[in-house]
Amino acid sequence: MTQQTPSPNNASPKGAEPRPAEPRSPAPPPANTANPNGAEQRPSEPRRRAADPAAVAQKPLSLHLPESVAAALSYLFGWISGLAFLLFDRRPFVRYHAAQSVVVFGTLSFVLLILSGFFLGTFLPQAAAVLLLLRRIVELVWLAVAVVLMLKASSGERYRVPFAAPHADRAAGTKG
Repeated sequence: MTQQTPSPNNASPKGAEPRPAEPRSPAPPPANTANPNGAEQRPSEPRRRAADPAAVAQKPLSLHLPESVAAALSYLFGWISGLAFLLFDRRPFVRYHAAQSVVVFGTLSFVLLILSGFFLGTFLPQAAAVLLLLRRIVELVWLAVAVVLMLKASSGERYRVPFAAPHADRAAGTKG
């Protein structure tokens, strides 16, 4: 006895029952149709999927961020992120916080460098335990200051660190 294979167009994989016909999609509406108010409707134009590459290339990445987010990010990696936002962002609020980040975290970096074993540890080896304790305290201050300044900047507040604010005002081109 020979087995017949059903044709692939109208049989199911088992070959027992025919497949139902595929539903057809409705035809597109005519080009100009009238709505109930009597006005003609034009067919919608297809949307552009990508923006003009030349326009995107001219706009810096930091301008895609809201001011408060960019200002908060200027504190994220200390003076390095502050310097990046200071150089590439021209908005006064962001420049103020970026300049304040450079001053505050640049100063804290300098203090950490002085407290490291390379400088004072070489000259005062007997004070290594005290220097290590001071270094850990400065590191905790760094973390606390970063969190507070990021929260203040993200809320839109122009928080002023006493010794850094005058330098930040000059860099941002504003007056405190």
